[in-house]
Parts: sequence; C-alpha cells; structure tokens
Amino acid sequence: MTVTYTARVANARFCGFSKLLLAWRGSIYKVLYKEFLAFFAMYTAISITYRFFLVDGQKRYFEKLSIYCNHYASLIPMSFVLGFYVTLIVNRWWNQYTSIPLPDRIMCTLSGGVQGGDEHGRMLRRTLMRYASLSALLILRSVSTAVFKRFPTMDHVVEAGFMTREERKKFESLHSPYNKYWIPCVWFTNLAAVARCEGRIKDDNTYKLLLEELNDFRGKCSMLFHYDMISIPLVYTQVVTLAVYSFFLVCLIGRQFLDPGQGYPGHDLDLYVPIFTLLQFFFYAGWLKVAEQLINPFGEDDDDFESNWLIDRNFQVSMMAVDEMYGDLPLMERDRYWNDSNPRPPYTAATLFVRRKPSFQGSTFDMAIPKEEMHFQPLQEIAENLEESVARNHNLALFNRLLGSAPSPTGFMGGALRRTSAQLQRLTHSISPDPSFSEAEDEEEESAGGSAGTAGSLPSGLDTTQSTICSCGGLVSTCPPLSVVEFHQQDGRGEEEDEKMVEKHSLVPKIPPPTAQVSAGRKSPLALGRVKSHFCSSNTTNRSVPDLYSFQPIRDPAKVMTPKPNPPNSKVAAVSLLTVPSLEVSAFPENSEREQMLADSQWTPSNGQSQV
Repeated sequence: MTVTYTARVANARFCGFSKLLLAWRGSIYKVLYKEFLAFFAMYTAISITYRFFLVDGQKRYFEKLSIYCNHYASLIPMSFVLGFYVTLIVNRWWNQYTSIPLPDRIMCTLSGGVQGGDEHGRMLRRTLMRYASLSALLILRSVSTAVFKRFPTMDHVVEAGFMTREERKKFESLHSPYNKYWIPCVWFTNLAAVARCEGRIKDDNTYKLLLEELNDFRGKCSMLFHYDMISIPLVYTQVVTLAVYSFFLVCLIGRQFLDPGQGYPGHDLDLYVPIFTLLQFFFYAGWLKVAEQLINPFGEDDDDFESNWLIDRNFQVSMMAVDEMYGDLPLMERDRYWNDSNPRPPYTAATLFVRRKPSFQGSTFDMAIPKEEMHFQPLQEIAENLEESVARNHNLALFNRLLGSAPSPTGFMGGALRRTSAQLQRLTHSISPDPSFSEAEDEEEESAGGSAGTAGSLPSGLDTTQSTICSCGGLVSTCPPLSVVEFHQQDGRGEEEDEKMVEKHSLVPKIPPPTAQVSAGRKSPLALGRVKSHFCSSNTTNRSVPDLYSFQPIRDPAKVMTPKPNPPNSKVAAVSLLTVPSLEVSAFPENSEREQMLADSQWTPSNGQSQV
C-alpha cells in the first residue's frame, strides 16, 4: 500500500517534483477532492443567493456581515495549530514503524547458537523461530485492520501454519483478560532453557544473547500495543479540526465578492471564482488530511504500512535462515585480490567520473602555512612565556578582585585622618600649654579637614601639617606631609637591628582599650617613651598633648614626644606617599627590670571594668 517514489527523486533537477504532481495513488487530490468540491459548491450557492435572490436591504446587511467575517477570520491561528499537530503526527508515525518487530537478529542468533544438524536440532530452531513469528502476528492482528481481515480468528492462524492445534488448546486454556500476544515469547524462553540443558546451546553467553534478542523483540511488540492503546489526546485533535472547519465556514461568507458600486475597501473587482480562497482551502485542509492519514498507519490507506507484506517476508526469511541455511556454507577459496595489497574494484563507464575525483583527506589537508612559522621553538622559551602569561593573568585577576571588593582608600584614609585630627585639636585646644595655639587656628584647621574629607579624594592633610596619634596610645606631635617624611636612625642602632626588632614584634603596637585610664601618679612602660616614633621632623612650634585615653595633662617632659630635627649630616631615606611608616620599638628589658616596671605601674579599672 505504501507509495514509493524514491527512485524518481534520486537526482535533483529542474522541476524534479513536478512529475509527482500528476500521480493519483496516494496523492492529495485523491484524499481531498471530496471536501474540496463540497466547499466550492457551498461557496457557489451562497454567491448565487447574494447576487440573485436578496433584495437591496438584505444585500447591504449581507455585505456588512461579509466584511465582519473577513476581518475576524484572521484571528484563528491556523498555521500555528496545524504546524504543531502535523509535526507530532509525523514523529509518531515514524516511531511506530521502527517499533515493528523484525526477526532478523533472532534468526541469526538461533542459526549460530542452537547446534545440531539432526531432526531434533532442526525442530528446535524452527519451533523457536515460529514462536517469535507467532507473537508478532498476534500483536499485528490486534493493531492492524488489514492483518485482522486476513486472520479474523484463531482458526485462521492455525490454518496459516503459525500455530498447531495443540498449541492453540494450550493458548486458549490460559485465561487472561488481557491481550495474550506474550504467551509465545514465554514458550520461546522455556524451549531455549530445554535446549541449554540438552547442550544444544553450548555456553551461557549464547543463551544470554538469545534471551536478550527475544526481550528486544517482545519489547517492540509491546510498544506497538501501547501506541495503539495510547492515542494523541482527543482534545488536541478536536481543537485542530474545529479550527480548520470553522475557519473555512467563516470564509464561505467573508470571502464573497461584494458589489463594487458600494465602494467597500478591497472589493473593487467582482470575480466569480475565489482563486486564493480555494488555494488556501487546498493547503490547510490538505494539511489536516495528512495528519488524518498518518495518525494510524496500520489501516488500509495508500500510505499505511504494508503489515501483511511484512508478515510474509519475516516468516519466510526467518524459516530459511534457521533451517535451510543452517550449516550451509559456500566453498572457501582465494578471493580475486589475494596477492594485491591495494585492491581497487573496477568502475563502469557510467561511474568513471567518480574515480577521477581526488580522495578527501580532511578540511586542513591543503592548508598553507608560511615557512617562517613552521620552525619549532625552544621549549625553555615557551615555558618562560607561559609562566609570565600565567603570573600576569593571576595578578590581574587579584587586582580586579581587590578593586571590586575593597573599600575606597581615599574615603578610608580621609575619614580616619579627619576623626583623628578633630580629636587632637579638641584635646590640644583644651589643655595645650602653648599660648600661641588660638581658637582661630583650631577653626581654620577643622574647616580645612572637613573640606578635604567631603571632596572624595585624598585629604588635604597629606599636604599640610597634621597631628597623628601614636598607635601605642602614647603622645603625638605635629608632622610634615607624608610626601616629605624621612626616617632616621636613633640610639645608635642600625638598619639590621631595626629589621630584627620589627620581625620580633608587631609593626605597630596595639592601643589599649579606651575604657582604661592611666593613673596620674604612675607611669606605664609605654608612657615612659619605650616606643619612639620617627614619623616626624622638625617644626617651628612644639606642641605636646596628653595621652589620648587618660584625659589628664602630662607634666613630665619624659612623656612628651617632640619632633626631632634631622642632623645636618644624617642619612635619611625618603618615603613615598603610600609607604607605611615604621616605628622603632625598643627592646623589652630584662626580666628583673620588667618586673620592677610592672610593679611601679598600676592600672586602675574604669567604670567597673579592668584593663587587660
């Protein structure tokens, strides 16, 4: 029943499909001509009624109705609905064909796995193959109308030779409310187990392979049964059918040619045959007919599967493979190219042009590369370039992460310096012994610090004199800008000793918590000048401020950190703007001296909390 035209379209040529338009069997004309004639007849009847049987008032009303139908008919999504539906139908149609059970793999396994050239061995192979064919026949008889018409009862199956009378009695004695196509498969497995016990199947691997092929065969039978039971949802089919039919029912009125004398837009011509409306019906209704024909390929349409032909072919080929061809081998002899290391089969005159074509070697086979780029490079240079690239990319990635996650350094430094400057100015203004420090200067410095902080850039205090807090909580003094800060050696210690002290102790001593207060009569070891800052240079005015957290005036000069002028011949090292200044921390005294210092110092609790 399947219409085959593959050979007619083997080569693409001018109007290659035009010859197919004249075919009748399996064509769209054969499927659609009845619906097409019915549509055209109804259109003609309405057109004649409008032209000859309606009065003027009725004509005007019909014309308004026609314009209304033509305007809103385009709202029906014909292409969208039909496209998805037909695609689903075509995929299902091909999947059903691939689910038809074919005996080719089982027959090859039986022919090579079940041994024995005697009558019993021959009977085993033929019976096993017949059970597989019987299972396929029973399932095709259940889903195909053409096969059912050929085998309407089990008597026809017995008469056709697929089942013996004893097997029919056994088959009917097994009562089950479900389809019993699987029973011959169970007989197959039982008989294969007997053949394994008798030694007809030599090893377990062959026995396993045989059962696996049977399970695959039975699985395809089951898929056919489920395809027949589970159809495309009815609502989907109904929606598509209603969309197509309602669209063209509306077109019967909306596509009528109206009186040109009324001046309706788009109705300048009065034609009797709606050419484009008929073409639209031919395409959309034909699309629906395609889905209608493919939704069940086991019927009797022109393009339905040749189920009866498949049954005949499979049964004849399988029986020949397991019986007549068992152990039937042609005589082995040397082939024609026995001594030829490069065998080349001949070509006919019609295919000689194929031999003249060069063999395909790959898309880069003819690629040309300049000679200067074809020399190998030393591995050491390649490794160095790779390491530099990796390091550069790694550093760049870390830098980008820091820029994205870290706070702005200008805002952080500006805020810290503004808060520090404000605190020092308040303390200095309240208790400074220097009478030259006036309130006007205080207000001027505060205004300068505030304007620098709000600017969003580096604070202006970096370019003017700033008061800095010593991180150990000691005394501070005014210092020049960071850009001109210079560090010098003190106490006769060299750079190596300073580096050792910095490694041994932290770079900046920790500030005691603000809740602690230092007694006015006691001296802390840190307050005695153990930590000396080199962050300052000389200035015209020396101002001493008390401990930041003691809020007590300091009268002992030993506690005051004053700016030290640079000696004329001293060696100083300039520090960049972003260099962190180092503090010289004096070495801790010996145990006895440290104990004496701790005994002399007393830390008084503040607000009920002890200082740690």
